[in-house]
Amino acid sequence: MRTASGRIDTAEAFQETFGVSRETLDRLRTYEALLKSWQRVVNLVSPATLDDVWHRHFADSAQLLDLADISSPLGGEGPGARGRALEEGGKIPRPGEASGGQSWLDLGSGGGFPGLVLAILLAEKAPQARMTLVESDARKAAFLGEVARKTGVAVEIRAERSEKCATQANSRIRNVITARALAPLPKLLGLAQPFFSPPTVALFPKGREAEVEIAEARTRFDFDCQLAPSLTDAEARIVIVQNLAVRMEG
Repeated sequence: MRTASGRIDTAEAFQETFGVSRETLDRLRTYEALLKSWQRVVNLVSPATLDDVWHRHFADSAQLLDLADISSPLGGEGPGARGRALEEGGKIPRPGEASGGQSWLDLGSGGGFPGLVLAILLAEKAPQARMTLVESDARKAAFLGEVARKTGVAVEIRAERSEKCATQANSRIRNVITARALAPLPKLLGLAQPFFSPPTVALFPKGREAEVEIAEARTRFDFDCQLAPSLTDAEARIVIVQNLAVRMEG
């Protein structure tokens, strides 16, 4: 269960925190079993975190779901209700119903964090949403496909580098873009920018250097940004980006 320290150590604690159904919990248990099995031959996560899957990986990914549902731009007239709560020191609310029909993109998915966890939650909370996972490592992409097949979750898996996916973006605009532990923020924004439109929001979990990365990114890009506290790490932050554009010279 969730301990006094606020850790989400078990499936039951995850269910209590995020309000998911038994079916979703069973899918995550299947995911956990496959992760531990495949980890023997494919380095999907840090071995030190393998026995801490529910907190370090599942909960860390799931907390992004609610932050994607921002009702108004972070610039212009100001942040939506979640943004105001964050500014006022409020707690991140529990994940609610995500907007149906959204198109999600997860860059550098690796072992599926956060994208595949979010896809499993979306299958319950917003079944019309669609998730695309981009992962260049063929073995990791195969793992993602096996989890999707065994859990019955529909995802698109692109076994290619995020850079290639970005150059081929064309008109494939996304509502939500995520990435965890893929690259510093300036590079992430470069990869995400081809998929941006005015309603797009990008969610990037970052560590204690989040503000430094934001400052570096502002030398290359214009964007509106907020920092949300992490549910799973007191020193971590989630960088929420909207209205992204390449900075013009002069």
